[in-house]
Amino acid sequence: MSDADQTRPAPAETARGPVIEIRGLHKAYGQLEVLKGVSLTAPRGHVISLIGSSGSGKSTLLRCCNLLEDSQQGEILFEGEPVKWRGTGMARAPADRAQVTRLRTNLSMVFQQFNLWSHLTILQNVMEAPVQVLRRNPAEVEARARALLAKVGIGDKADAWPAQLSGGQQQRAAIARALCMEPKALLLDEPTSALDPELQQEVVKVIKDLAGEHRTMLLVTHDMRLAADVSDHVVFLHQGRIEEEGAPAQLFGAPRSDRLRQFLSATMAE
Repeated sequence: MSDADQTRPAPAETARGPVIEIRGLHKAYGQLEVLKGVSLTAPRGHVISLIGSSGSGKSTLLRCCNLLEDSQQGEILFEGEPVKWRGTGMARAPADRAQVTRLRTNLSMVFQQFNLWSHLTILQNVMEAPVQVLRRNPAEVEARARALLAKVGIGDKADAWPAQLSGGQQQRAAIARALCMEPKALLLDEPTSALDPELQQEVVKVIKDLAGEHRTMLLVTHDMRLAADVSDHVVFLHQGRIEEEGAPAQLFGAPRSDRLRQFLSATMAE
């Protein structure tokens, strides 16, 4: 990989701690244990990429982070604040719904399948959550929404319906929608995998631009070049555990794990 030996410029450090911290997280679906004690930290302004084979736990980890899935053991902290739990094991669930709502508004999720509302225009999709959930002034939200649509290169599609846009345009609209919440971190779950190669590059450019602004991001991706280009730290998951992690130059240029070497060999051969 030609860019593996390049290091992304370091973001300015702040006195505040990490935006997201996960400690010893376990997640199971019945007898199937998907996460087996995963720990990671997302410092402010850093991009953390999660890579690994299908079924390794990448997307599940992201959904647990945003409390879309309940974990059975371990801690999740947002800006140092731990999630409050009730119950244990398979009965464990968040104890404070108000806290869940507040944390989710600060951790905007971008899904693989766009998830735009088909009955709303692109502009209305971007405005919906800030107006309805955060109760912000519609005129102010509209101005920000239009600016964000222009930022991701589809300012001229504000009044279009989702079905009138290409997949790449819909995903860029979904990213604008996430940004309009003014989140502390973006969680991106395979944002390019549902797109044709030509359309992928539209979305890749937006993600690279956001990384250049030092936005805090957790990125699940199958695109190794994207991970190498935008990440400050890469985590390789294998069968629910962190097999190897480190700077992109280390993981892509000199992997230590046999499993990671096999994964990269198979991925780059596709």
